[in-house]
Amino acid sequence: MIAVIKTGGKEYIVREGQELEVEKLELEPGSKYELEAMLVADEDGNNVKIGKPFVAGVKVETVVVGHGKAKKVMVVKYKPKVRYRRNVGHRQPFTKIKIEKIVA
Repeated sequence: MIAVIKTGGKEYIVREGQELEVEKLELEPGSKYELEAMLVADEDGNNVKIGKPFVAGVKVETVVVGHGKAKKVMVVKYKPKVRYRRNVGHRQPFTKIKIEKIVA
């Protein structure tokens, strides 16, 4: 079963057993979490449910695997002829979740 979920302002295509990194959630590792913001649900390739905007009565059961930070992104600001140079680094926090079950 395939589903399109929305969390953290982004949309993800997920399957059962898949692990993915989403925007940071304030949950403890090992805790269970249910996503109900499902946009599309596909059970067997023929029976596709499309939400307006979300599919009713369908949810995704997940388990929080852990938290972490992404690779560092360097932001460089430069203006010529005025001796203006700035280097700033940023590491975006994320939560790694595992899709346990898609309930339709």
